[in-house]
Amino acid sequence: MGVFVTGVRPRWSDMDAFGHVNHANTVTLLEEARIELLFTEAARHGVKEMAEGMVVARLAVDYLAPIVFTGEAVVVEMSVRELKAASFTLDYVVRGGREPDSPVLTRAETLMAPYNVTTARPRRLTDAERDFLAGWRAGGSGA
Repeated sequence: MGVFVTGVRPRWSDMDAFGHVNHANTVTLLEEARIELLFTEAARHGVKEMAEGMVVARLAVDYLAPIVFTGEAVVVEMSVRELKAASFTLDYVVRGGREPDSPVLTRAETLMAPYNVTTARPRRLTDAERDFLAGWRAGGSGA
């Protein structure tokens, strides 16, 4: 249905003095989930260019409930929106479990831009990248 789902496991060291995952470490959990989609899953589909240069141009996070260390993974659901020639937005929903009615702990979005590390400049998405990302649009069919 256009949603990529992966699990990321918070670490004991991610917690802060209040007993929940620190806000900065939540961003790291989002990054780990994003790598699964844009690098691992993309490469599995033959799209390796993303791993050669992709940067976060904007990040917004809504912390709805604490993420606590339980030893279990939290579930991150990601979908693509606003797919443009040289950028796209990833939407994230972080849930406390694998059940569809598990509580939503965090919602986030990142504006992503493909980047050429050799020239140190933004670049356009390739056709293969656009096709891969289009498969993960909200309401799409998945890749």
